[in-house]
Amino acid sequence: MNTEERFIALETKIAYMEDFIATLQKEAVANAKQIEVLREENKILAGRYEELAENMDIPSRRPPHY
Repeated sequence: MNTEERFIALETKIAYMEDFIATLQKEAVANAKQIEVLREENKILAGRYEELAENMDIPSRRPPHY
């Protein structure tokens, strides 16, 4: 394999790696946004649970049979 073929092979690998990294970064950004949405939803649901627990007077301790 001569030098020119080696350079072409390396450039090809680099091009594929750059594309992969760009795709991976887009997915990471999308996942981070989705995680933030899920955290907000979790916070809202936890607040609703607390409100329901207070209004229903549910004890926070385990029943005696545990």
